[in-house]
Amino acid sequence: MSNLTLSITTIGDLLLRETITNGEEPINNVRLNVPIYQRPYKWTARNAIQLLDDIIEAKNSNKERYRVGTLILHKTEGGNGYDIVDGQQRTITFSLLLTALGEKAIKFLKQKIYDNEHNNHNIANNYNALYRRVGAKSDDSDSAGEHQREMERLKDYIENRCELIVVITSDVSEAFQFFDSQNARGKALYPHDLLKAYHLREMSDIGDEETEKIVKEWEQVSQRGLADLFGDYRDRIKEWVGGNRAGILNEHNIHIFKGITRAARTPYAQFYKSAYCYADMVNSSAMPFVSGTRNVNAFQLNTPIIAGKPFFEYTKHYFNILKDIQNNNKYEGFYISDNIIVKTLDRYFKKGKGNSIARLMFDTSVLLYVDRFCPETYPTKEDLQLFEQFVIYAFIWSYSLRAQYTNLGWLSAQNYIMEDGDKVNAFNMYKLIVNQDSPTSLLSALADKLSPLSNDDIRDGWARKCYECSGSEETLRNLKDDKDGVYKNYLYFFQINGFYK
Repeated sequence: MSNLTLSITTIGDLLLRETITNGEEPINNVRLNVPIYQRPYKWTARNAIQLLDDIIEAKNSNKERYRVGTLILHKTEGGNGYDIVDGQQRTITFSLLLTALGEKAIKFLKQKIYDNEHNNHNIANNYNALYRRVGAKSDDSDSAGEHQREMERLKDYIENRCELIVVITSDVSEAFQFFDSQNARGKALYPHDLLKAYHLREMSDIGDEETEKIVKEWEQVSQRGLADLFGDYRDRIKEWVGGNRAGILNEHNIHIFKGITRAARTPYAQFYKSAYCYADMVNSSAMPFVSGTRNVNAFQLNTPIIAGKPFFEYTKHYFNILKDIQNNNKYEGFYISDNIIVKTLDRYFKKGKGNSIARLMFDTSVLLYVDRFCPETYPTKEDLQLFEQFVIYAFIWSYSLRAQYTNLGWLSAQNYIMEDGDKVNAFNMYKLIVNQDSPTSLLSALADKLSPLSNDDIRDGWARKCYECSGSEETLRNLKDDKDGVYKNYLYFFQINGFYK
């Protein structure tokens, strides 16, 4: 890549003065263009406001310089035109933000970039959202005057302190090659990598030695496992508990894991920060040992994350539980030990998309139950018995879905969870769990909701054929492995537990 020019420039130089700083020889008259091949402007108001909040945080933290990303440009032939290869979303958003702050001289916005429905909607919507946050106040009160002065300081910070790394090339193929190397060929960033960076910034009050220890522990954890924890488990549970369909966790929606910052002062924030501080105080003292009490659990899946150090403790806590859940032969700890259902799933139902979806639904519901109702230490006999009962109900619920489809996909699974359709046992297990105050009330509710499947309901061809081919009652009994009690077909388990007639 011999034709590459690397520079660092401020937002003000780029958008207002049309200049890119290049050592002692700045590049002047830089006309930014959005080429025809660029994707639409898809940043939402949430993305725009998040960028604004990040800048305000950097400003209030007295950061001398704040790097806001990379801009890859292709210098067109015969002039000073520079096509944006990567960085369009951020560049447009900064232009809208400066306009909302009163800047009228941004030529970049005057070009024709409003040529599709995404651009038409998002540009107008994002500008309005930003203006509501930073625009001039109508009354002449002292507070309005102070707001105006504060926005002028913010505008100055954006123009002169916010910086972009700029990559320029005259070869368009080279520009795209560099873009690919940044976004594909190298090690892709997981959403949890971005969360790691965010929460480390929230730990400015913690010593270097402790921070280094936290980072080292994080890096020793399976990155694939962390991706599963946040993407397949925590994100889906959060959405389903809220009665929403779960999508794919990515850089655009990880805001749900940024949590409550140390600077937050609302009663809502104070409540959860106080709960964490109390648990941390008790667990770090001699109180549990002296009194014989259990450790106090500082986390719950359906409550906000506390930003900074608690985030890393939170991640470690749930990752360890998830390791138990993903163990191929048994759940460790007390959660599940040598359970017949788990053995069955591990041995006979590991292949295929439909089985993986049903297993994820089973695992996530178990994880939510453990989180809400299972003491981490000193389980009683009743704790274990109640948990075993729930595991049966979770299995019946998740594999009732599998039984009713020949080919099970995520759309059908989400419809089932959202109670959208006429499938037997379709209900939101996750909302049901969090709406109960005790395991006994949950089990009673599940007993009322779960219904037996009939022959007309069964669409899983393999399970039905395997079951029907077993024939006589004596042969049906052979579906149970006498050696370790593993059931070879889940319909047989359904039948002997009264859920298949």
